[in-house]
Amino acid sequence: MKYILMDIEGTTTSISFVHDILFPYSKERIITYIEKHAHEEIIQNILTETKKTVLAELNKEINDQQAVLQLKEWIHLDRKHPALKKLQGLIWSEGYQSGELKGHVYQDVPHSFSLWKNANITLGIYSSGSIEAQKDLMGYSIYGDLSLFISNNFDTSIGHKREESSYHNIANVLKIAALDILFLSDISEELDAAKKAGFQTIQLVRLEDIPYSGHDQVKDFQDIRF
Repeated sequence: MKYILMDIEGTTTSISFVHDILFPYSKERIITYIEKHAHEEIIQNILTETKKTVLAELNKEINDQQAVLQLKEWIHLDRKHPALKKLQGLIWSEGYQSGELKGHVYQDVPHSFSLWKNANITLGIYSSGSIEAQKDLMGYSIYGDLSLFISNNFDTSIGHKREESSYHNIANVLKIAALDILFLSDISEELDAAKKAGFQTIQLVRLEDIPYSGHDQVKDFQDIRF
């Protein structure tokens, strides 16, 4: 085993932290954040991408104000849109830096990170959240700066997490044979795609038992044995 690639939500971090803390935090601040940073190119790009998607999907032209409302609706729907994920990451970053937010990780995560790194295993993250959001969550975690353990971050710009091609892309970027990479996730469809690409897979079942999905299952990282 040379490399461990990890999901975040439901794997390193509780689903409730993302849905009950992070999502409401960004939804409550989205309007004021965009007003404050409206002159910045990154915000203009986010609004432009939102308008393009609405035009393509609904054949409807919208203005900036309507684009903001669409972004709020996408938060409610948990849509994995790149523009939304970028905006959420920016809003959360302010929250982490101010101390309002602390990234949740399960208790077994820091020890396992240390153990794996000491065994010369390289660690990476692959999440639907933006790379910036991933780094902030780990960098401002409740256990301190865990980003120091992470060598690579991937988001859906590399490909969607339920598509086999995404995992081929990641292996190509890492220049590591797929068989030498272990992917950890709670979502069976993501694990299926990784397995088809030749990755080793383990499914995290942290909160409740789920039917066997063709992947080895563990309750937490400490149950993983090499």
